[in-house]
Amino acid sequence: MSRRNKKAAGKARANDSNSEDESFDNVSVYSHVSEAASSEAAEDLANERFEEKFEKALEQATEKSAQTRIQALQSICELLMHRYMPDFVEDRKMTLMDFVEKSVRRGKGQEQVWGARLAPLLVLQLGGEEGMSKAMNQFLLTTVQDKSVNYDARAKCCTALGLLNFLDCEDIGELVQLMQFFESIFAGSYLRGDDKTPVSVTAEAGTLHAEALSAWGLLLTLVPSGDFVSLMTTGQHKFPSIKKFLGLLQSPHLDVRMAAGETIALILESGRAHDENFLEDDIGELCDAVKQLATDSHKYRAKRDRKAQRATFRDVLRYLEEDISPEINIRFGHDALTLDAWSIHHQYSSLCAVMGPGMTSQLQENEFIRDIFQLGPRPNNVGINGNAKVKQSKLERHLVNAAAFKARSITRGKNRDKRSAVVQ
Repeated sequence: MSRRNKKAAGKARANDSNSEDESFDNVSVYSHVSEAASSEAAEDLANERFEEKFEKALEQATEKSAQTRIQALQSICELLMHRYMPDFVEDRKMTLMDFVEKSVRRGKGQEQVWGARLAPLLVLQLGGEEGMSKAMNQFLLTTVQDKSVNYDARAKCCTALGLLNFLDCEDIGELVQLMQFFESIFAGSYLRGDDKTPVSVTAEAGTLHAEALSAWGLLLTLVPSGDFVSLMTTGQHKFPSIKKFLGLLQSPHLDVRMAAGETIALILESGRAHDENFLEDDIGELCDAVKQLATDSHKYRAKRDRKAQRATFRDVLRYLEEDISPEINIRFGHDALTLDAWSIHHQYSSLCAVMGPGMTSQLQENEFIRDIFQLGPRPNNVGINGNAKVKQSKLERHLVNAAAFKARSITRGKNRDKRSAVVQ
């Protein structure tokens, strides 16, 4: 090959190399921008799909068909479980509250159940907005008291009442009054007048009593220890005696026994925080009853029920005897939550009952829930380089994409000029 041809070939290779270098430079500058833009575009698309589903469910919730309304309420609840969308919910707050009231007051069966489940989800989305809980309290209370309503719907209304007032009630007097109301429900599972014979109630009634007992325990976590000890031990009869809870351990229904065991642990935890010798005279009898349930091997109980009961009551027994609470660590994203007390464990379990499988994402995104568990502000998403990635507005993303497109066009134009020069 002549020197001239070698030189031309070398120049062509150099131009190709420069073209590749400039292309790589272009990629290095704009690749992370494109990735961020595509990621946020995907997020926007997902949000739009959620909102479309939500709007469709809102329309269906007004249909004449009860089954269609039930499916719509179920869809709304599931969307709110999995997605934190406070601004979107705020714009439709009055409509959603109206759905809750109509479904609980006028609906039947499953429509009442899903209406009651929707109530705390709204409050959790809107950060315990003042007045929301009180607006829903009255018709929920009325439904719980209505014996013509089926047990499942009344049970879900108890759960909703407990959560609404846990999230939005700061008046101790009102809390105590509601706790007394819940006692009037679960008193149906107290021992008979001789304090020895369990009352025979149906499984459905047992579920209602267990939910009322669980709601009572949830509100107990808000009562200051000193006030609780005073109300329970000074003869004011604001709260049931420990003997009543001891009797609930003899219930024929697993959910009542387990709720009673956890409530006894909550009572001891609250009391011991104020007085380390709280209910010391009753510990022996409590330990005997709990130990029997922790080692229960009766064949007439289902194997799965026996396993769940033994696990729960082993933890309760250890707390009664050694003052050691079960500890559970929950990791999500870059955060962790430690459940190291009966009170926080009960609060977490109560919120899980309403959030279902969406609890993990809510712990990451929902500022109100993060505040309840003292997790601090919601962290920003982290980019590839470890720096905080701030979400851009649509206009900002449009400008970035336009700039990237212009830069690519200029670079490609230069490369085309160089290639045509080599050909000539």
